[in-house]
Amino acid sequence: MDHYTTKNFMLTNSIGFRLVKARNVVVAEMDAALKDLEINGQQMGILLSLKQGVATTPFELSKLLGIDTGLMTRMLDKLESKGLLVRSRDPQDRRVVNLTLTAEGQKVAARIPEVAPHVLNARLRKFTKGEFAELDRLLRKFTGD
Repeated sequence: MDHYTTKNFMLTNSIGFRLVKARNVVVAEMDAALKDLEINGQQMGILLSLKQGVATTPFELSKLLGIDTGLMTRMLDKLESKGLLVRSRDPQDRRVVNLTLTAEGQKVAARIPEVAPHVLNARLRKFTKGEFAELDRLLRKFTGD
């Protein structure tokens, strides 16, 4: 079923526009809330992914977080210069770079759950439990998760 046609399509009423707008609102609020930790929302995703063992290489992080490899390299450079992670070559395959959080990176990652839920809960405050569950279900359906 086609929901859009050449006659009814309007940028500001499209799902794509609304998703980007929603993402931008959350990113701005998350970045502001993470300022004291001296990281931003994208860096938060990297640190949490490493802490939780969801991804351990730049390639895995790029795929998981939807960040191109060039930007990922720059972000990892920044986190490494802040002393939050280290890169090392995989002993079995020298082409693979493994990422590990430093002690300081572990500390910062451990503090993220003290910040992020407040940002998300504030944005979702007007949603009922049922609406929240439906939004989650619909977004999973939309993204194929």
